[in-house]
Amino acid sequence: MVKIVSRQYLGQAKVYDIGVEKDHNFAIKNGLIASNCFNKSHSTAYGYVTYQTAYLKANYPLEYMAALLTANSGDTDKVQKYLNNCNSMGIEIDPPDINRSGLDFTPADNKILFGFSAVRNVGQNAIAAILEARAEGGEFQSLGDFCDRIDLRTVNRRTLESLIQCGAFDKIQPNRQQLINDLELVYEWAQSRARDRASGQGNLFDLMGGGFGSNSNQPAVNNGFESAPKAEPTSDFPPQEKLRMEKELLGFYVSAHPLKNIKQSSSLLAPINLSQLGEQKENSVVCAVVMLNHVKKVMTKKGDQMAILQIEDLTTSLEAIVFPKNYERVSSLLEVDARLIIWGKVDKRDDQNQFIVEDAEQVEKVQMVVVELNPQEASTIDVQHRLRSILKEQSGDKDKAKVPVIGVIQSGNYRQLVRFGKQFWVQDSLSAVQSLKSARFPAHVKQLTDS
Repeated sequence: MVKIVSRQYLGQAKVYDIGVEKDHNFAIKNGLIASNCFNKSHSTAYGYVTYQTAYLKANYPLEYMAALLTANSGDTDKVQKYLNNCNSMGIEIDPPDINRSGLDFTPADNKILFGFSAVRNVGQNAIAAILEARAEGGEFQSLGDFCDRIDLRTVNRRTLESLIQCGAFDKIQPNRQQLINDLELVYEWAQSRARDRASGQGNLFDLMGGGFGSNSNQPAVNNGFESAPKAEPTSDFPPQEKLRMEKELLGFYVSAHPLKNIKQSSSLLAPINLSQLGEQKENSVVCAVVMLNHVKKVMTKKGDQMAILQIEDLTTSLEAIVFPKNYERVSSLLEVDARLIIWGKVDKRDDQNQFIVEDAEQVEKVQMVVVELNPQEASTIDVQHRLRSILKEQSGDKDKAKVPVIGVIQSGNYRQLVRFGKQFWVQDSLSAVQSLKSARFPAHVKQLTDS
């Protein structure tokens, strides 16, 4: 908003009303008319800005995308979209690094580095203290070194836990659970040292200047942080738990994604991703492999249960609906962070794409039947007919047939995967494999989560 602070009377002058019904022209000196100059000036400005941003994106993609992420860091949906753009451009995003990150997203080593300001529970004062200590004393060597050099009144325990859990200390110590356990002891140790320094007592190694003397061949003791206590050795958090904490603190999966390790297998079952949902016709039947980000259970006016879901895959996130008639069948699977394969229809309402969920299954339980063929068999009508007959027999009730069938056509270096339609999916994987083998079709069961 603009605030008027003063006004000055300039006398009378002719003015022109440009809010005419048909033509939007400005009358200027000497009877000349500036035709549609308002619209043209704006289109010129927008065109010039578009040219500038396109030039920057084409010639300085790292710097441009880092600036774009920083400018929109408060909008989760936009940041997710720009992170997907980075992925499609081949730009990697690194998680925060205690020895490299700055305040905002920054280009570093042909990647974009997460800034401290994007980490939850890390305030501006804490960031300033970290950057100042790093500038004065160089890179941090350990958790003990960090806690010893930082003002712990500014960088509190909660901030340190967040930095550890989002991966900011991974280059120093990749075992995040070990660091969390060490923190309980190191934090008290560093506070005690800070109190000693404040009272003028100091530490023996502090008084010696951090070493054993200039002529000593002994390794230097850097401010005594090697004496920091450590907890008992422990194993790291499970990968899924580490990703969950990253998502909670950064708003996104950065170091990896729970669906990334099954990307190749899932693409066989779900030929489209969520970002392509808008390209599908209304009410078309689709299948997707997704993560559940949010589950809202709702009671209808009739007293029936339904759910509104927030789902995502490697490309985008959107809303999904489970109506009462399907809710009971899938309700036990609707947990936050669950990896699911879902079947349903596309609903387009108010310019928004929704996924209407009709069925679902946990990714960990999804199996596929793989049938092996050579090119000659795949092109033989009789072989196709026998294979189709076996699969139809194994399908039975279409509503219960949830095991996809994949064909592998291979000869020498030639290899092609064929996705069979849902009408050929089977009910029992082991029974289907046995029937196929009996008919001399090499077949086996493959888990979706198999690498």
